[in-house]
Amino acid sequence: MAPISFPKGFLWGTASASYQIEGGWNEDGKGESIWDRFSHTPGKIKQSDTGDVACDFYNRHPDDIALMAELGLNAARISLSWPRIMPTGNGPVNQKGLDFYRRVVDQMLQRNIQPWVTLYHWDLPQTLEDAGGWPNRDLAEYFRDYAAVVADALGDRVKHWMAFNEPWIFTILGYHLGIHAPGRRELGEAIKATHTVNLAQGMAIKALRESKNHPEAVGTAFSMSPVHPETGSLEDRTAAERWHRFYNKWFLDTVMHGKYPEAYLEGSIEDHVEIRAGDMDLIKAPLDFIGINLYTRAVVAHDSHDRYMGVKQVRPGGEEVTEFGWEVYPQALSEMILHVAKDYPGIPIYVTENGCSYGDGPGADGKINDQRRVSFLRRFIAEVGHAMKVGADVRGYFLWTFTDNFEWAEGFQQRFGIVHCDFKTQQRIVKESGHWYANLARTGALDFDPVI
Repeated sequence: MAPISFPKGFLWGTASASYQIEGGWNEDGKGESIWDRFSHTPGKIKQSDTGDVACDFYNRHPDDIALMAELGLNAARISLSWPRIMPTGNGPVNQKGLDFYRRVVDQMLQRNIQPWVTLYHWDLPQTLEDAGGWPNRDLAEYFRDYAAVVADALGDRVKHWMAFNEPWIFTILGYHLGIHAPGRRELGEAIKATHTVNLAQGMAIKALRESKNHPEAVGTAFSMSPVHPETGSLEDRTAAERWHRFYNKWFLDTVMHGKYPEAYLEGSIEDHVEIRAGDMDLIKAPLDFIGINLYTRAVVAHDSHDRYMGVKQVRPGGEEVTEFGWEVYPQALSEMILHVAKDYPGIPIYVTENGCSYGDGPGADGKINDQRRVSFLRRFIAEVGHAMKVGADVRGYFLWTFTDNFEWAEGFQQRFGIVHCDFKTQQRIVKESGHWYANLARTGALDFDPVI
């Protein structure tokens, strides 16, 4: 196949999360987060790993940012730790926390790396969880206030913001399935949490825009997957549509249009959550861009035992999977991009996360020849090019992730980085995929000879 050329000015970056890389979990006045508490609770994380040190980005950020620049990256997604900035979530500001992020952002700018900053990537202050967590609608106002503090402090440097990273994941996995912090299994409370988060999203976006430092663009990074029915039956096809509305549009139709999509088998969200007068006006705050986080597709079937949405997820039939067990299905990315471009015309799109877990380590020569990751990235990024060719306005790609890091409930067992991290010594080694991505970032030319 012919090479794919991306336009000049296209952003090539990596994405990361504060808890997964920073460490310094109790340094310089930082408060406890729900992930600090969760990872310190026996039995929650594989191998009893914690993010107490993680990649030690809190102390090693100058070297990591220098390495990003060396690899030719022109953008980087980072997230802020709410309890590092406001230890109790709604109380005094910790200036040392803000100063840390000022240093990070300044060093990125000095190396011509655009900082794309996410306000919240899952590390809620534990004090706010003790007050009820995201099901408590008071958190929407606290989050708005936190956004205003951050915008005033960093907005002269940061011009591109995301309110949330993957709101569906941290509400459903944290409050319904219990496999992420805070580890609750309460379906009703999880749905309440989604409404609070939608309120918080709209209110925070407005706070960013109303700050003394006017942002260039505000969005959110949404977890997304094209939804395929297991069979061609009407039941499976309508189940797939319901799941698409719940998984892909629950936080997007709300902020863009001020309404919830119809995802329930019977009734609507009003049957499950109190929606007060004026809530939808607070929630609606049309985005300047839409961030797509995508790793694979979803396959679903009708489930007569699920009285809410009538959906069950089914394991896809693809033979190729990553070490996380996720199906490698490259066309999922172009399919999702084109879905979003069609449903929200005129809104720029960024791929804000995409990547894969493979555990390749240093060979006898000290090098890491992770060709499976190179093959994965080549095929998925080609799908970005294909979507752009047919008219999608995609302006950047943020690979997950720069360094191997703390992978949530998996601890250090899954490696997504293009830079190997030895978690004992903190030594960094650029993998073959890192060198490959650096060439792509420098040239904008994707050589699409398949390599498996």
